[in-house]
Amino acid sequence: MNQDRRDRLRDAAIEVLAQAGGRGLTHRAVDAAAEVPLGTSKNYFPTRDALLRAVAERCLEQYRELAARLAGAGPGPGDRAGLAALLAGLLRDTAGAGRPRVVAYMELQAEATRRPWLAALLDPIAAADFAAFGQLLAAAGLPAGPEQARSLTLALHGAVLHLLTGAPATLAAAGLDDLDAFARGVLDRGCPGPKEEGP
Repeated sequence: MNQDRRDRLRDAAIEVLAQAGGRGLTHRAVDAAAEVPLGTSKNYFPTRDALLRAVAERCLEQYRELAARLAGAGPGPGDRAGLAALLAGLLRDTAGAGRPRVVAYMELQAEATRRPWLAALLDPIAAADFAAFGQLLAAAGLPAGPEQARSLTLALHGAVLHLLTGAPATLAAAGLDDLDAFARGVLDRGCPGPKEEGP
């Protein structure tokens, strides 16, 4: 099996799912988006369920590649400022280059409400975020217990939908019109530093 073509088809499936939603994800649409002969995607992913699985796996790969690129070498940023910059970078990607991947993933979550097998596939992907953000907190020297990891993860997940819709008044109300300040604020509230003593 040609891995380059397989990846091209999976990337095309992400684009189709993001643009046309679950009902628009067909083999024919993926073939057209990938600019390959009709029937190509069906050869690689014989059923629609296989196509959905391929999208989920590709979304996860792309997300992990982005996180690794932003974190750089090692376990992650070594201080609060570096971690805030990484978080802001993840959020910028959501509203920018990574938007198709994130929209496609949200479409997968909607599909998972009707497909238990897909919910089971997405469950460890979503659950891994909590552990990953806990590890980033620890690497930055911040409190990294389950409560802190949970607060950080849920705050970021909650921001995603607003970033995708991009409604200016909502972004301003949520503090998402300044992603650097938003990321710093999330860390300050979830992992407050030592209080400064007065004179």
